[in-house]
Amino acid sequence: MWKGKKVLPNLIILVFILLVSLLYGCNKENKFKKNESFYRAINGNDTAFLSLSLTKKHFTGKYEIQYGTVGKDSGDVRGKISGDTLLGLYNYVTYGGNNNIIPIALLRRGNKIYWGKGLAMSLMNVHFFSKDVQMDYDNSEFVFEKINKVEKK
Repeated sequence: MWKGKKVLPNLIILVFILLVSLLYGCNKENKFKKNESFYRAINGNDTAFLSLSLTKKHFTGKYEIQYGTVGKDSGDVRGKISGDTLLGLYNYVTYGGNNNIIPIALLRRGNKIYWGKGLAMSLMNVHFFSKDVQMDYDNSEFVFEKINKVEKK
């Protein structure tokens, strides 16, 4: 006996599940976009721009460093939030055209964000900061202040 009659209801259920998953996924992405904030930091001739979208436990965004008139590094940041600390990865293209990934640590203090310094390590292409060396936020290369998006120019 042919079992084609059971295929159609199962196919309809599968399409419905895929449609609901797609709509949920798009909605989840929009939650990041709604909470986007923009920051700028200046250190000598170098200017850094940071855009962050935050949820309770995660962040995503863009980070760009302009080295005077020489060139720039730009790419994506993402990671986890623990209290006032944002720990994650910066996946970027250097001004020489190479791809690179480094760990990042950001500290939120008031309306400012401090770029942390630490001993960056990599093991089997997993990037992280050494737990043997304490993160330094007091001597940050970049201290970001909140700006409007149009101020980036």
